[in-house]
Amino acid sequence: MRIADLIDPFRPGETPPPRTLGAFIRWCLSGAWPMLFLAAFFSAAAGAMEAVTAWILGRVIDVATASGPDAFLSPQNLWMIVGAVFFFMVLRPVLFGLSSLSNNYIVMPNIPPLVLSKLNRWTLGQSVTYFDDDFAGRIAQKQMQTSNALASVVSDTISAIVFALASLVGSLALLGSIHPLVMLPFVLWLVVYFALIRWYLPRVRIRSGARAGARAMVSGQVVDTITNIKTVKLFAHADHEDQAAQRAMVELRERALEFGRLSVSFRFILMTLAGVLPVLLLAATLVLWQAGSATAGDIVAAGTVSIRISQMTGWVSFTLLGLYAHVGEVENGMKTLAVRRRIEDGAAAPDLVVTDGEIEFDDVSFAYGRDTGGVQDMSLTVRPGEKLGIVGASGAGKSTLVSLLLRLYDGENGAIRIDGQDVTAVTQDSLRRQIGMVTQETAMFNRSARENILYGRPDATEDELLAAAKKAEAHEFILDLEDAQGRKGYDAHLGERGVKLSGGQRQRIALARAILKDAPILVLDEATSALDSEVEASIQTALHRVMEGKTVLAIAHRLSTLSEMDRIIVLDEGRIVESGTHDRLLAKGGLYARFWHRQSGGFIRTEAAE
Repeated sequence: MRIADLIDPFRPGETPPPRTLGAFIRWCLSGAWPMLFLAAFFSAAAGAMEAVTAWILGRVIDVATASGPDAFLSPQNLWMIVGAVFFFMVLRPVLFGLSSLSNNYIVMPNIPPLVLSKLNRWTLGQSVTYFDDDFAGRIAQKQMQTSNALASVVSDTISAIVFALASLVGSLALLGSIHPLVMLPFVLWLVVYFALIRWYLPRVRIRSGARAGARAMVSGQVVDTITNIKTVKLFAHADHEDQAAQRAMVELRERALEFGRLSVSFRFILMTLAGVLPVLLLAATLVLWQAGSATAGDIVAAGTVSIRISQMTGWVSFTLLGLYAHVGEVENGMKTLAVRRRIEDGAAAPDLVVTDGEIEFDDVSFAYGRDTGGVQDMSLTVRPGEKLGIVGASGAGKSTLVSLLLRLYDGENGAIRIDGQDVTAVTQDSLRRQIGMVTQETAMFNRSARENILYGRPDATEDELLAAAKKAEAHEFILDLEDAQGRKGYDAHLGERGVKLSGGQRQRIALARAILKDAPILVLDEATSALDSEVEASIQTALHRVMEGKTVLAIAHRLSTLSEMDRIIVLDEGRIVESGTHDRLLAKGGLYARFWHRQSGGFIRTEAAE
């Protein structure tokens, strides 16, 4: 195993992410702690070398002064010379090399993917309402922001804070060895230094978090606009979107200026304080030297360590500023990502086993937490292999019914069973593997046509892939595809959300995906709504073949597509108001018959639309 693999960069989180900062950081970094401590140990050892370096220089000066030019290279000084050479040429480089190796090769390449993979895995498990209530770009920005910021916190802590603290401890020991009185001004200086840090850094953290939140809003606004760029252009609202983005940018600028003002004063005061330290330590050592209590080597050692700490103060203050800014970004990201809005599988939930494909809605109600909407007291049994058409005006509850079956939401009352198994008692993945679906708003990835179709069954063979595409009448147009990188046919990428395809082409690829999945239950949600009549007719035979032997729920506004269903139910305000075959419902002269007669171009027109 390579030493770079001592941290598993894709180790899953064992528990949900906590919502307090310290616990959240520990959760993100779980699995990496042994290597983090090792890297911190080497960094501390390297930091201690700063004081050892000053001590060795002081001893060399003392020996040179005592021996004189002629006797400096005498045999009795050989041990000191060899020791100094060994320290500078072997020990010090090795310790700094080990510190760099552990931090830059073992820790830092692995921390960002470790944190990001945990956050992404947790986010993917959130319920659809979590994503409905936020910008997609903002959520992605928060994941990247949090993982990168936490990686910077780890790196800065190990390479700067641990190093600096070890240097300070070593310097205290060195100054104490010179004379206890030399320690006094250093200790007083440290008290002032840490008091300033204690006052400034919490404020840095707060303002950095506000800046990160404003930055994420800019990202979310811009991504939302770009995602809907065709709508922006069709409505000639480029100026409107630009103004919305600028409002978000103004907020970001204000938060950045607040952070900048604080950081300027922080660095100025600390750098002024840094200039005081060499004056204090050199003055104290010179006074002792005049009194005969310190040697010339002590002056060199105290001067060397004071200048080094003074220089380090600027570096450490800058690092602390960045570190607390990154802590603020981690905390800001935690507030978005560590929330718990999930539909969880039960403990030891089994996989769904579909033997017949019977679906039962038993007195099911769901209204999205409102008093009205959704479905109310829904009782319905879909027999094994039955083809059920679902009709209703917009808002009647058709899509809610399907979402509850797929357990995108949990019902507020009642139960849904498939072959007698409550869908809330089985694993969600196994439930959704048994249901194929083609929707009106077809979901396409910005990947190749092949990958989009294989999403239905990734282990399918090339022959099975081609057969599914041909059944869906997609094979011919796929062969003519070519993207901007010159990839052709099934290797051509389809653009974000499939924007390079027409609506009918997207639905045919979605249909090919469902055909390839070959699930025992099939849901068609306006599956042919984007197809013109000629194309729809050409795939009807294939669609009928796909439905053979399956339990089918077909939602349609174009009622002609439901005329051959075994049964049709009509929903109104979340309830089943009519049920029967196409002919019987027409003969009944009820709501279905009114829908049928009011169609224009195959679509339902509601009373309000007339």
